[in-house]
Amino acid sequence: MKKINLMTHIVAGYPTMIESEKIALAMAKTGISYLEIQIPFSDPIADGPTIMEANEKVIANGTKVEDCFDLIERLKKKINVPILIMTYFNITFNYGVEKFCKRAKQVGVYGLIIPDMPIDEEKYDHYLRYCKQNNLHAIQVISPITPEDRLRKIAKIASGFIYCVATFGTTGERKKLNPKLQSYIKKIRKNIHVQLALGFGISSYEQVLTASKYADIVVIGSKIINIYKKGNNISDIKDFLDNIMSGKLI
Repeated sequence: MKKINLMTHIVAGYPTMIESEKIALAMAKTGISYLEIQIPFSDPIADGPTIMEANEKVIANGTKVEDCFDLIERLKKKINVPILIMTYFNITFNYGVEKFCKRAKQVGVYGLIIPDMPIDEEKYDHYLRYCKQNNLHAIQVISPITPEDRLRKIAKIASGFIYCVATFGTTGERKKLNPKLQSYIKKIRKNIHVQLALGFGISSYEQVLTASKYADIVVIGSKIINIYKKGNNISDIKDFLDNIMSGKLI
């Protein structure tokens, strides 16, 4: 059986900072390949109801950006899984782009995923430059409607891997994957030659298996939060991921 490279997603501080650290540690033990930690934002435009609600709860709890960096710093002392920060540009801009990248490097971050950071603004914000200076992969996000000329432009600055949005819309569980997934990924691979991660709407073993046929990395996010919300039990998350990694149907 082909090894499945999973990237799991959590919102830093959800449901509490202590609990999110325990969730991250439990997921790391299952053999995931990457851990994506979201720094919460009040208007997470790419996220569906599950992750949006988690963002709102964390912000209501008074969680600050520095608290999220501290969480990552603690985790990096305990696990070897590459950690990526996912957030929105307002967070990065308000913190200071250069300062944000330096802090991310300091706590051991592998890369940044900022879906609303357009590469066309580089001459103003120098995001890519600061990522490169701090050995951070600036992960680019691509959707099914990204045109080929844009793909070729992204190919020139692609680093680490590309995050491919599996379907139209926002994050969240879905019953079916995009039926045009194969042609979508084929179009991307024609233009881009780094690894591809596929996320948005993936929540079962069957969907993971399908996604892994086309992409190098499969992302699971909302499902993790929903499992926790159902029973407030971290072991349920670990069991789910163990089953995914061992090839059991969920």
